[in-house]
Amino acid sequence: MTLIIVAILLIGYVLIATSSMTKINKAAAAIFAGTVGWVLYICYGSDFVMSQHPSEYIDFLGGASPTSVAVKEYISQNVFLKYVGRGAEIVLFLLATMTIVEVLNNNGCFDFLKQMLRTRKSKKLLWVMTMITFVISANLDNLTVTTMMLVMMHEIVPSRRQRMIYGSAIVIAASCGGALTVIGDPMGLVLWTKGAVTATNFSVSLAVPCLISWLLPTWWLSRMLPERIDSQWTSMPYRGDDTNLKVWQRLLMLIVGIGGLWFIPSFRAITKLSPFLGALCVLAVLWIVNEVVNRKLMNVEQMIQRRTPRVLQYGVLQLMLYVMGVILALGVVQETGAIAWLSRQCSQYIHHVWVFGILSGCISTLLDTFATSMSFFSLYPSLPENDLFYKIVAYSSSMGGTILLLGSVSGLALMKMEHIHVGWYLKNVGWVVILSWILGTLALCLLG
Repeated sequence: MTLIIVAILLIGYVLIATSSMTKINKAAAAIFAGTVGWVLYICYGSDFVMSQHPSEYIDFLGGASPTSVAVKEYISQNVFLKYVGRGAEIVLFLLATMTIVEVLNNNGCFDFLKQMLRTRKSKKLLWVMTMITFVISANLDNLTVTTMMLVMMHEIVPSRRQRMIYGSAIVIAASCGGALTVIGDPMGLVLWTKGAVTATNFSVSLAVPCLISWLLPTWWLSRMLPERIDSQWTSMPYRGDDTNLKVWQRLLMLIVGIGGLWFIPSFRAITKLSPFLGALCVLAVLWIVNEVVNRKLMNVEQMIQRRTPRVLQYGVLQLMLYVMGVILALGVVQETGAIAWLSRQCSQYIHHVWVFGILSGCISTLLDTFATSMSFFSLYPSLPENDLFYKIVAYSSSMGGTILLLGSVSGLALMKMEHIHVGWYLKNVGWVVILSWILGTLALCLLG
């Protein structure tokens, strides 16, 4: 049964890696692997529980005779819910931060970004655009930031050839920015939530590698652009259909939303509570401010279509279901003892942490970065806090996802939006990403 459950996980990974060809949704594959795995696990619950949790199960029985019902109750209460809780922490954090982004976007708070991009100089536009992406993706989910910046780029740049260059730079900047902090990417959030890393140490260690992986490809892409660009502009404000907020009101909401997210690491350090609670607190404050500043529009029902944020849409639900599915699928494999066996084999034959970095970077070129990193993290769940293993895997997985764009959800969004082929990207951008990844890894080796 262990082999069957592991095989289901591997089939799910194959479907995830080939989703662009098979057109099978990644979230569907992850949820399938997670749910079917736990159903099969509970069918052989007695064997798994007695091999993995014998003493805890005997204490749970309290002298009563073991029965199939007792085993199922133990698994449900003491094994399964542990992984549901881990997944729920990440999903709730993503839900809160994406809702914050949607509230800010509905009120035109990001219009200021578009004004910062008003230039005819193509190289300046590229650097400013990627700098904004890098900074914001370090504070918000990088998929949300990438989508927002790609839409903005599509409105500004009329040439598809140039949009391919700008879009590639945006995806790279978002991946590097997301990898820099514990709240910029779900895998960093997982490490932070379970106490594997601290926010400050994680960011300080990855600062130089992430900057190298952002600056070098961006410089190379800038050489492919002409001196000037025929850009299109819309005067600010341009959201008169859904908000009449003044500039200071939009600035206030932007400060509350983004500033609140900066406070979450401090909230975690002070209260020791899960970061998603801090994110929900920021969302609550921002939502109250939203109700107050828009009270006139709401009173006359001008915002009746905008009062509920559009975050509960299909794409966002896919991401949250995907994260939950991967965590549940890896959890059931871990409970069979297969990951512990693999961990012992790796400890016996692999004696250098950088080998794991190379492997995770190579695998994430095809397999999703979150699934790749979570698979490697599960090998050694009890390493010392801020261990180099966590940092090298997190960094390499993020960079590997941008080598072909196939391992990055943001990259797949760019490929779909601008019809970019893998061959063109690898020839013009991918090899530079590989070079920057190698240099960044060397920097992490020297500084980590």
